Amino acid sequence: MTGLPQRQQVDEGRGGRRRDPRQPPVRVSGELNFSEDSSALLSRLQQLQCHFTWDLKLDVDLETLSTRLQIDIDFHRSQCEGESCTYSLLAYVRYLQDQREEALSLLNQSEKTIRESYGDESEKRLIVTYGDMAWLKYHDGDFAQSQSYCQRVEDILVKYPTGSSGSLLPEVYGAQAWTYFKVSWSSLSKAIDCFHKALEVQRHDTEWNAGYAITLFCREQWFLGNKQEDEESQATKQLRFALEINPNNAVLQCMLALKLTAYKKYEEADGLVKKALENDPDNPHVIRHSGNYLHNRNRLDEAIDVLKRGLRRGDQLPSFTCQLAMCYKQKKIAEQRRGPFSNREEVRKWRRCCISHLEDAVEMKPSFVRAWAELALLYAEEGDLSRAEETLKHCLEKLPELKEKRVCQTIHQYYGDFHHYHTKNEAQAIAHYTKGLLIPLKKYEWRQCAQKLKQIAKRRRSRNPGDGEALALLGQVARAEGDSKEAAAFYEEALTYDKDNEEYLSALCELRLELQGSSSD
Repeated sequence: MTGLPQRQQVDEGRGGRRRDPRQPPVRVSGELNFSEDSSALLSRLQQLQCHFTWDLKLDVDLETLSTRLQIDIDFHRSQCEGESCTYSLLAYVRYLQDQREEALSLLNQSEKTIRESYGDESEKRLIVTYGDMAWLKYHDGDFAQSQSYCQRVEDILVKYPTGSSGSLLPEVYGAQAWTYFKVSWSSLSKAIDCFHKALEVQRHDTEWNAGYAITLFCREQWFLGNKQEDEESQATKQLRFALEINPNNAVLQCMLALKLTAYKKYEEADGLVKKALENDPDNPHVIRHSGNYLHNRNRLDEAIDVLKRGLRRGDQLPSFTCQLAMCYKQKKIAEQRRGPFSNREEVRKWRRCCISHLEDAVEMKPSFVRAWAELALLYAEEGDLSRAEETLKHCLEKLPELKEKRVCQTIHQYYGDFHHYHTKNEAQAIAHYTKGLLIPLKKYEWRQCAQKLKQIAKRRRSRNPGDGEALALLGQVARAEGDSKEAAAFYEEALTYDKDNEEYLSALCELRLELQGSSSD
């Protein structure tokens, strides 16, 4: 049996405080009598496989998740992208927001959608929806209806046994996989595992293959980036397989195109993006991924046209607006790189376009911290240092709320850039670059922090070869990069100029212990 959801403590999202699914049902009319019958019902409920029993840990606020799920409902019209699962997940979100009537309506819509889409094959796909309905009725105090839905689930499981007490039907694995994928990056591995289990039973199912490809793609993009490789990755192979089964899936076409750039298969990738935009031009996920592809290929005018199309059709999504801003930022940088031949008016025009779209993005989504950080540096470029620093301080205030470490790293990198290039406050620049370096997520932002710290240290050493602080800084970077031997050498040299520095001594002792441990292995 899967554990019950942890209690959510934060007041946020539409509807205020999140509901705790473990709480007893609220009083509807008169006092509820928690008899042995109600205890037995609770025991039955805890055996169900549904959103109330999957111990979901949300990485985002409820309103952001609601918006994402509504987009999925609006545009994931086909079976292969988990639309029916999305209704029941959104119903659970509405329950957490104390919107019981809407939650009930969404579960009814989930049942209707499943029956319309799967006909005689509907029953197995209704297990999760009926489980959610049983829990919702229980929390409403309607024990009779709750028992009725429990019985429906139990009847389906008797009709379609799995053959093992520890295994689930593939339809349940699939619903669980989509849920893990949609609620949290930290649950991505669970989503991949659930899709894999579903495919062990139904190898050629279009939905599970699409889901498996999408989750593998997201894992590789997030943890590995789009690195050049000799052999096609697991995600690339799965995307190809999923497209063999469903060749017109535009989202998969865009994802495969993004992967193919790692192998320099640009002609094939271009063809896939063209097909995707023909197959499903209004799908926000197609717009986002194709926009990313065109941006990465430096086809900025095409990317801007695609993203503007998304905005024109009424999808005022902060992510589209921010993507558009990044295209204009790239145009600005390209003009600046022309050096003495650059056109200042052009630079200013693209900067203003970028600022305008970023300001729209943060107005739509005030919690969009990365967009705020981008804005800060653009304000600094325009010479408004006080506004830039005020914006960066706003970002720092949000750090404790951020669960995405990469955004935290970005804020420190940008704050370091602000002091390094604009205020010329070297000490503050070092402090922020160091904080970014110490976040163990070796992405672009981490590499930028490491590079800037090296630049500062080497410049200081060129002026004063005996600068112990600069040597220690190089030691810290080398250690973060995993080169303990070089790090120890830098700290040893730093101590020749600053013999009693306890920080350097402590770091050197730790490094020597690490080196001794690795040599003995």
